[in-house]
Amino acid sequence: MKPLIIAIDGPSGAGKGTVARAIAAALDYRHVDSGAMYRAVGWKALHDQVALDDEDAVAILAGRAPIDLSDARVTIDGQDVTRAIRTPEIDKAAAAVARLPRVRAVLVERQRQLGAAGGVVMEGRDIGTVVFPTADVKVYLDAAPEERARRRANDPAHTGVPSAVSDVKSMLSQRDELDRTRTASPLYAAPDALVIDTTGKSVGDVVREVLGVIDEKVKR
Repeated sequence: MKPLIIAIDGPSGAGKGTVARAIAAALDYRHVDSGAMYRAVGWKALHDQVALDDEDAVAILAGRAPIDLSDARVTIDGQDVTRAIRTPEIDKAAAAVARLPRVRAVLVERQRQLGAAGGVVMEGRDIGTVVFPTADVKVYLDAAPEERARRRANDPAHTGVPSAVSDVKSMLSQRDELDRTRTASPLYAAPDALVIDTTGKSVGDVVREVLGVIDEKVKR
């Protein structure tokens, strides 16, 4: 059986990361968090005092700076930014650079290189629509806004996130609006994606549902 390309998309707090890592572990596939690449570029731009709306400068930065991803570490230009990129400030920076078409072109090409051979579970916001429109399996995860906010507020991986769920809900709503209205690769579910509402579902239930779809794909 050829190694599959599995795309998992959806908004923040829908469970993409947890589910994607579990699927990758179950299949012994590589897990790639594409969002971490945009976060790393946003962090690097702020660190180097590059204006986030300077498309040419940010695209050059993104093209020159090596980014290394694993479940344990994220580095850019040799600097470990694993925790530094999980803050509200970098949420905003990532959303800003993700709106820049030239930056997206640079990072999409890198993502395609990472997943070209298959054997990958890649999560993001445009994996099944832009990065790998012919992915073997496409999944779009979503959840009620209140549920997504609660998860993010309780996620230890995100430092500096407001403790009040209502504040996080407002923050996520702003990010959703940016992602869905951007010209370059807006967030939406691919027509052939399996859409799963994870509200009230356990991680195990969602993982089993996705693995079932993958199993059917393999059988066909």
